[in-house]
Amino acid sequence: MARNEHLPALAAKISATLALRPEIFITHPAELRILRSLTDEELRQFAAEHGWRVVHRIGGHQIEF
Repeated sequence: MARNEHLPALAAKISATLALRPEIFITHPAELRILRSLTDEELRQFAAEHGWRVVHRIGGHQIEF
């Protein structure tokens, strides 16, 4: 999987939020850009590696974990 240098920081943010809430919606353009740099399969693999599930929302303007 091609790794973005910012992906570990985004994973840490997602983990911290999911520790407090049942879901997180990624809507910030910079964060979406990081996730969109992955193929759909890579994104699903990224989520699975962390024990998460990924859902695309609102026509791609938001990604939910």
